[in-house]
Amino acid sequence: MRPRHTQHSLTNFPIHSAAFVASDRLVVGGGGGSTKSGIKNKLRLYSIGSDRSIELKNEIEIEDAPTSMSADLKASSRHPLAKVTTFSPDCKLVAVAGCHNLSILSFPNLEPAASSIQLEKEISDATFSSTGETLVVATTHNLHVYSIKSRPETSSSKKNRSKNKAGSSTGKMGTLELLQAIELPSSLGGSGACTFRSARYHPSNDSVMYTVINTSPPRERGRKTPARQGYVLKWNTQTWTVEKQKKVGDKALTAFDVSLDGRFLGYGSSDLSIGILDPKTLTPLCTVLKAHEFPPTAVKFDPTTRVIASGSVDNTLRIVTIPEVVGGFSWTIVILALVTALIVLIAIAMQGKRLGW
Repeated sequence: MRPRHTQHSLTNFPIHSAAFVASDRLVVGGGGGSTKSGIKNKLRLYSIGSDRSIELKNEIEIEDAPTSMSADLKASSRHPLAKVTTFSPDCKLVAVAGCHNLSILSFPNLEPAASSIQLEKEISDATFSSTGETLVVATTHNLHVYSIKSRPETSSSKKNRSKNKAGSSTGKMGTLELLQAIELPSSLGGSGACTFRSARYHPSNDSVMYTVINTSPPRERGRKTPARQGYVLKWNTQTWTVEKQKKVGDKALTAFDVSLDGRFLGYGSSDLSIGILDPKTLTPLCTVLKAHEFPPTAVKFDPTTRVIASGSVDNTLRIVTIPEVVGGFSWTIVILALVTALIVLIAIAMQGKRLGW
């Protein structure tokens, strides 16, 4: 299906991250990073109209370009942090990661809420379960499943807490207990042939999680190195087995998101396209080809699942209206199926009449 979409060019503003703070409010982070390009690093707040138009409402300069962004929708606050940033569903915790280290902070005071961890492989993503009691950290080669355990308060820690600001985590430092480490699936070549790119729990079903894996096809002698291929996998988290996997394109996937209601999966690809998948079957529902001139760096559903926004370092922001779909099938497909069935029934009836049935 061809969705309606509008591209917006942003002068000298390479986009690195984005997050919706309301159904019609999108915060975009971008800039020139730490380079001396002269492009300032900023956070911009845009309003989105029903016709997919955008209007700049506010902007602030920051020290560096934010490569990750997550939003507390209840409080409508933005917190661009580090390489990976993700909130727990109740917005009481936020996981912040660099290349190899990850910390759990309380929110909104951003004090340590659990012991930090250091991982050998580079961290690519992190996701909380709907209860906030489990955290999955995706590195390039493993999924690390942690249980978040709070330490009981002592009388002294309660006394200290009462002297601090509301929400302070003083005396409540918890721990991250490693439950298990999941290797890359052998069906895609295992370690060395592919890497985890993204991981997302289903918003309301903790037994389901999605990952993006980019594979590196073997190089044949005398031929140039083949492009990486992107796969989306659906996991059963009770057994940690792959229930479904779908090759999304012949090039690596660069961005991924799950709608807040769990009805859609969104992705951006290094083939410059963006698209939406059915979460149950991983079937493609719609695609926008050549959405950007460079690979998308962010794809985000709005809280009401009305639109999906994508951004790229090519200074463009694209707003896509999500087509009406039912159970993963568009009305167009349903109508075509009904018309086809009707034609078959008419043909059978006419055949029967000629044969005297």
